[in-house]
Formats: sequence, C-alpha cells, structure tokens
Amino acid sequence: MDYDHLDSLRQHHPAWRLLRSEHAALIGAFLHKRFIAPNLRGVAAAELAESLEDELYGLRQRLGSDSFPKSAMAYLNDWAGPDMGWLRKYYLRGSDEPQFDLAPATEKAIGWLATLGERSFVGTESRLLTLFALLRQMREGSEADPQRRLAELERRRSEIDAQIAQVKAGELSLLDDSALKDRFQQFLQGARELLADFREVEHNFRGLDRRVRERIALWEGSKGALLADILGERDAIADSDQGRSFRAFWDFLMSRARQEELTELLDEVLELPAVQAMEPEPRLRRVHYDWLDAGEHTQRTVAQLSQQLRRFLDDQAWLENRRIMELLQGIEARSLRVREQAPSGEWMTIEASSATIELPLERPPHQPTAPVALAEVALSVGDDAMATDALFDQIVVDRPRLQRQIRQALEQQAQISLRELVARHPLQHGLAELITYLQLAQEQPSALDEQHEELIEWRVDEDAAAVTRRARLPRLIFVRRSPTAVTHA
Repeated sequence: MDYDHLDSLRQHHPAWRLLRSEHAALIGAFLHKRFIAPNLRGVAAAELAESLEDELYGLRQRLGSDSFPKSAMAYLNDWAGPDMGWLRKYYLRGSDEPQFDLAPATEKAIGWLATLGERSFVGTESRLLTLFALLRQMREGSEADPQRRLAELERRRSEIDAQIAQVKAGELSLLDDSALKDRFQQFLQGARELLADFREVEHNFRGLDRRVRERIALWEGSKGALLADILGERDAIADSDQGRSFRAFWDFLMSRARQEELTELLDEVLELPAVQAMEPEPRLRRVHYDWLDAGEHTQRTVAQLSQQLRRFLDDQAWLENRRIMELLQGIEARSLRVREQAPSGEWMTIEASSATIELPLERPPHQPTAPVALAEVALSVGDDAMATDALFDQIVVDRPRLQRQIRQALEQQAQISLRELVARHPLQHGLAELITYLQLAQEQPSALDEQHEELIEWRVDEDAAAVTRRARLPRLIFVRRSPTAVTHA
C-alpha cells in the first residue's frame, strides 16, 4: 500500500477507472441489474443493447437529451475496449453474434459500491464466532498429538451432553431476532462473494490459456519439451491452493445429500419471522443452484479452453508438416531443373559411402551341442484324467468391433467417456475387453482425467451364477479427431 503501487492502480486498474468514470453511476446500476442480480454469465449483444437503450431513454427523459449522446451499442463497445476493460466481448463457437460478460474487476468495483450505503443493522457477533470457529478448525486440523485431540473431543462431548441434558429438562436456548439478523446478513455477504469468486477463477483460467498460446507461438525447442512444460503448468495450477480449494468446493456441492440439506436449511431459515422482516430476495431460496450454475459455467469454460488448445496444437503440427513438404517439393523442383544440364564444379556434397566388411574368421567357430542322454524307461499310458477344456476355451477380443463402437459414438458427439461407452455396449469379455479399450486409447485422440475416477461394472458367469465385477480407474475420454488433423493424415 505504498504511493507508487496505488498510483499504478489508479492509472491502469479497470475497477479504479470505473470509479473515476463520468458515467460510473450508469455503469454500476445497469451492469448490476443485468449481470449480478440475475447471476448471468453471458448476454447476447442485441439483447444487452436493447436493455441499455431502454435505460438510456429513461435517463434522457429525466436528465435531458444531451445527457448520453452515444448509442447503446457504442457504449457497450467502449466498455469492452482495452482502454476500459469493464466488459468481456467474445464469440461463441459457431455463432457470429458477439456476447458480453462482466469482468472480475468490474464486479469488485460494483460490490464495493454496494457497501457504501448505510446499513440499519451491523452485526459483529456472528463474524466473531466465525473467526473462532476457523481458528479451532485450523488448530484441530493441524494437531498431530493423539492425546491432545482426544482431550478436545472429550471436552466437546461433555458440552454436547450438557446441552442434551438441558433440552431434556425443557431448557431451550434460542437465538433472539438480533442474532438471527446478524447471522443472516453474514450469510448474504458470503453468498455474494462466492458468486463473484467464480468469475475471477474463470478469468484466471483464461489467462493461463493465453499464456500457453503465447508460449507455443514463441517456442523454439522440441515438441516433447513444449508439451511437458505446458502439462507441468496445468498440473501446477490444478494443484495450487486455488485449484484445490475450487475442487474441494465443487465435490462438496455436487453431493446430492448436501444439496438437499442446503435446500432444507434455506427453506426453514427463510420462514423465520426475523429473517422475513429483512425482506430477502426471492432468488435467495435457490442460491445454491446459482453456485452450481456458476461452477458448471467455469467447468465448461475450462473444457472449451482445453479443446481450443488441442485444435491450436493440431494446427501448429499441420503447418509444420506443410512447411516440410514445401521444402521437399522445392528440392525436387530444383533437381528436375538441373537434371539435363548439371552445373560444373562441386554443387552438392554428401558423406562418403562405405561398405560394411565382415571377415569370415571374425565369427566364432561352430560349437556342437552336447547330445541329450535319454533314460531307458518303458513308457506307459497314464491313468490320470486331465481336463482339456481350458485349452479350447480361449477369449478373443474383436478390436475392429471396439474401434467401430468408438467411431460411431464420436459421430454423434464430440467426446465420450469410457464409462458411457461401456454403458451403451456392455463388456462381453470382461477385463480383457476393458484392457483392449485402454490400448485403443493410446492409438487415437483421448484424454485422461486423473482428478476424477469412474467405476466400470460388468457381469461374468462363474459356477452357473452371475457375478458382478468392478474396476475403478481414472476417467478416460475418447475425443473426436479434429478435421484439420484428418485432412493432413
């Protein structure tokens, strides 16, 4: 927080530029109403321009026709320009209509503006209790002494037993209206901040994708070193504090039991008279579904960036191969031009050829093997019965059939996981067929998601009874080959 750093933020940070803007009130009010309040992640340009035009028309009626001289689309393009950076303008795949989304810095500025208003009630008790709870969790989570942890658990059990005894005796300790309002206000603040964090996480992933593309464009080493560098950074991002926290949050929220618990808690809390007196927004009843939508949008963005990066690498490989072919064709064309009239002097050099000489005496002489002495024992026919069914009961996995099943599935969708493929076409030969799928994954475009595991089941007949076998392995995804790579091949 020194002068130079703050002066740099004042000149370059989009949030500070928004607060200094002449139309900061219009920008904050309009973008809050269109993006933050309904929790929208992307709005078509025509729809957003029409809404802004209605907003400008109402303001011009009150403030004069010269208040906002530009058109709505002109304002949107200015706000999304590099000089301001308050909106992100992009295009969806297969569409030529631009989309607009809120920048993380803009959401921070609007959130700070929302805190400037006077609050009729400022609670501090719930925040203090939250701080104490966080400190306890950190202490208990880092305690390596079993005796101290057992002592803490015994103390908490004594407190719970005392509370149970009070409840059995009819002594109920209830929160008053002030305590309920205090905790509900803190819940509102945390819910809004969580939605804002998703947009910043998504922005960080886009920054990673942009840095990777720049590194590919300027790379001068081998492809293997490039891929190792890129995958290493991808793993570093996934294993960072932010990546692990986001993954833990997503796994927690994806639990059906957690979703049902959140729904039940919200319904009960919003029915409390003290909470209803605060007039909460009706949308708050489904705030956990807004978290799911925001998290799913972030996951889709990461998947789209991965697909775009794959196509970018395929295009780079195609361009390199095309350059090699152009060089070879140029050499052939020059050779044909000088075929009839060879130039004089040395105009091409090659390394001298030499024959590989192997002298007969350099090889070791023949050494006859020692004869095997057989014992003079009369052979007789054995009496033991041996089951020969195992010699004829061989399993043959039809690889072309498995390849055909993968190809037919990818004709309908861009990618499919191994679990979905096995659900469509159950395994006929059990583990042998599953291993064949894994071998095919190395021969064609596929992706391995080691962060998530899948359970694959199949049924086999053992001793005249059907037995279910299960295999747990990382998620394997077959990907449709890009058109560019197919054309080159």
